[in-house]
Amino acid sequence: MAFAEFLAGRATSADDHEAEPEAPIEPKQIPRPAKESVVKAIQRLSASYHMLQRDKMLDETSSLMMSHIIQGRDAVSVIDDIEILFERHYQQYLKQD
Repeated sequence: MAFAEFLAGRATSADDHEAEPEAPIEPKQIPRPAKESVVKAIQRLSASYHMLQRDKMLDETSSLMMSHIIQGRDAVSVIDDIEILFERHYQQYLKQD
């Protein structure tokens, strides 16, 4: 009987938790320095948008970084695109909640 009561109490608290959706986490705005490398920008944006799942952005982020390293694309324009990428994923995060 004690075990059944335990399970019943556990199910009730799980239902209570599901009933109240958590508010979305706001990004921590870290200002962009005047001179910044692509790697530092990714680190800054990862800290700003810490609520995002980085594994979902890995492919796109890697492609942008490689366009800078291998193809010689300008760092400023790559960082601009990475900022857009993070913002787009944040908007998707907001729609999920």
